[in-house]
Amino acid sequence: MAADQSDVSAWRPRVPGVVEVFHAHFTEYAYPMHVHDAWTLLIVDDGAVRYDLDRHEHGTPHDTVSLLPPHVPHNGSPATPHGFRKRVLYLDGSHLGDDLIGPAVDGPDLRDPVLRLRVGQLHSALARPGDELEAESRLALVGERLREHLRHRDAGARRPGRGPGLARSLRELLDEHVTEGLALADAARLLHAHPAHLVRAFSGAYGIPPHQYLTSRRVGRARRLLLDGLPPGEVAVATGFCDQAHLTRHFKKLVGVPPGRYRLSAR
Repeated sequence: MAADQSDVSAWRPRVPGVVEVFHAHFTEYAYPMHVHDAWTLLIVDDGAVRYDLDRHEHGTPHDTVSLLPPHVPHNGSPATPHGFRKRVLYLDGSHLGDDLIGPAVDGPDLRDPVLRLRVGQLHSALARPGDELEAESRLALVGERLREHLRHRDAGARRPGRGPGLARSLRELLDEHVTEGLALADAARLLHAHPAHLVRAFSGAYGIPPHQYLTSRRVGRARRLLLDGLPPGEVAVATGFCDQAHLTRHFKKLVGVPPGRYRLSAR
């Protein structure tokens, strides 16, 4: 099965803290390097995924819970011949703060049967309209157990302020101009640095060039708007893409399906 025939389902539940629920079955599709502005909580129900995070290779067998922190580039591809089936929650910072980004980078794959069971129960509750209170309760327990895992790690290994100051400053500028964009020359002028030096510093610190980071942020916003019911043409304009074709090209590359199909998959 090719990437454009993959099975996906996505929705935004009425549960505080959950930005998006995303279920997918991919056989051949491989994610390029990208970032999210939310925490990615991933379980794999069939097959396995291999991915790179912070220049280190990781894997997700079916008994593992993977937690990928926001703003840290990662990719993903099938680690088994028949692909993988996954369930993902994108969580905002209400349950996991930025102080936990460093420990999550150092060890994103958690072997914890209790946590794995609770994440599965949370997905089941999120799929049932009317069970929002149960989902909130289960999310609270999942968040508590995740925090316990991360806070037990060596505090000296934490790196919440990843990257040199110049790279971090550029990232903050890009975050402030996701929709309208930012010319490299303007960023260089604002940060008093040569454009080439900016690109090298950012790529060296985050493992992804500035333009790819900005595109990832725009696609992330596009996902939310599509799940809100906006048509792809309006979403393209609202998220800084030139037109719908421009959005479609990058969206399919980062999500695995075109935006129109992603919108139709929403519950």
